[in-house]
Amino acid sequence: MTTPATPTHTVTLERRIAARPETVFSFFTDREKWLSWMGADGVFSFEPGGSYRTRVTGQNVASGRFITVDPPKRLVFTWGWEEGGMPVPAGSTTVAITLEPTAEGTLLRLVHSGLPSPEACAAHAEGWQHYVGRLAVRAEGGDPGPDAWMQQPVG
Repeated sequence: MTTPATPTHTVTLERRIAARPETVFSFFTDREKWLSWMGADGVFSFEPGGSYRTRVTGQNVASGRFITVDPPKRLVFTWGWEEGGMPVPAGSTTVAITLEPTAEGTLLRLVHSGLPSPEACAAHAEGWQHYVGRLAVRAEGGDPGPDAWMQQPVG
């Protein structure tokens, strides 16, 4: 479920995943696992203050810094685009991921705040739905297949 753009320009998404929080968290803190659901390549330093840079789709490169790495329940990082068509500068927004254990596995809550416009909210809501869906398949032990967005520009 995604909330519509609000005056504060925040996207919120929740997804139930049939995997333990430790399993889901590992897909945010291991390079190969991260790239198995989002991105073609990238460099990551998974620690508070550590930076990352990843080519998400086509020529669209996202980068930022990790703010909070609290396994297996919370990850916060800045987000933005170095290259590509989206007017969200690298590191200019914040993504907070919380993982709550449930009887069936994990409730993932993603809050992407600081987006500059309703259009940026809509584009990022669509993007996070796509990629969190791929993450859920991977964390549950499946293979989401090739990313259909890899050849498409974002923005």
